[in-house]
Amino acid sequence: MEFKNQTAVSEFLLLGLTDDSELQPLIFCLFLFMSLITMLGNLLIILAISSDSHLHIPMYFFLSSLSLNDICLNITTIPKMLVNIHAQDQSITYRGCLTQSTFVLTFTGLESCLLGVMAYDSFVAICQPLRYQVILTPDVCVLLVLFSLLISTLHALLHTLMALQLSFCTNVEIPHFFCELAQIFKLACSDIFINTLLIYSAANIFFGVPVAGVIFSYTKIISSVFRIPSVAGRYKAFSTCGSHLSVVSFFYGAGFGVYLSSAVTDSSSKNAVASVMYVVIPQMMNPFIYSLRNTEMKTALRHLITGKPFIFLCQ
Repeated sequence: MEFKNQTAVSEFLLLGLTDDSELQPLIFCLFLFMSLITMLGNLLIILAISSDSHLHIPMYFFLSSLSLNDICLNITTIPKMLVNIHAQDQSITYRGCLTQSTFVLTFTGLESCLLGVMAYDSFVAICQPLRYQVILTPDVCVLLVLFSLLISTLHALLHTLMALQLSFCTNVEIPHFFCELAQIFKLACSDIFINTLLIYSAANIFFGVPVAGVIFSYTKIISSVFRIPSVAGRYKAFSTCGSHLSVVSFFYGAGFGVYLSSAVTDSSSKNAVASVMYVVIPQMMNPFIYSLRNTEMKTALRHLITGKPFIFLCQ
């Protein structure tokens, strides 16, 4: 196929996970189910934390922020896929595609930052418990979340502005279920060396710093826990951060798997399937991990479901 430059594309085509028409209804039902579970689970987490005054502490403020971010990431990716399958129309506008990729980068970046902040919260709670309320004041907690959102947004806008400088070819097919920036770059006719270098360099820094923070925090946590003389004390300390450690392992493990998948194979369809483990599955599993492993969350959810009056965070 011969390509020619097209500086003003009007739309892209999202090919989804498969071109098998017989599998489309199954994929539609599966992703609709996962989307509803993600929305409901994270919404229940937010409502449970808002309604229980005992959970108005930094740990659960960060958890509710994470749940809100997971809802936003879910809304950014899955609904457009479902609409395309239902309408049998794979198109997405040029502006819509870049907007979607910007939001995906923002919310995945914010998720990484929030997990790093939550690791710091666990570190302060276990290693410096007497100073916990002094260090993590409500104002500090809000600033940490807002700063994470700010740098995540700037990181996403940087790549989007760089993508706006590209010219594209007549081939506008994206072998993915959402507009991933790396896939958009592959469609460009202009030189993408700077864009590719920038996105991988920024990703290594942007995601590497939270990972390093998580590793540092848990190294200190484990060291402090093993100095606790009683077995019951060690168990309580580990249970405090067990849910967060599970979420961290799941999120970064899935992300690392996507990275390895793209490095080992050039198959776009396999990369798209691998991205489900990074953009969809962790956001659906987070509410289950926190509600099943955390006694306080179980109690708050039970009170919420049985009709206990709400006590909102602003009160």
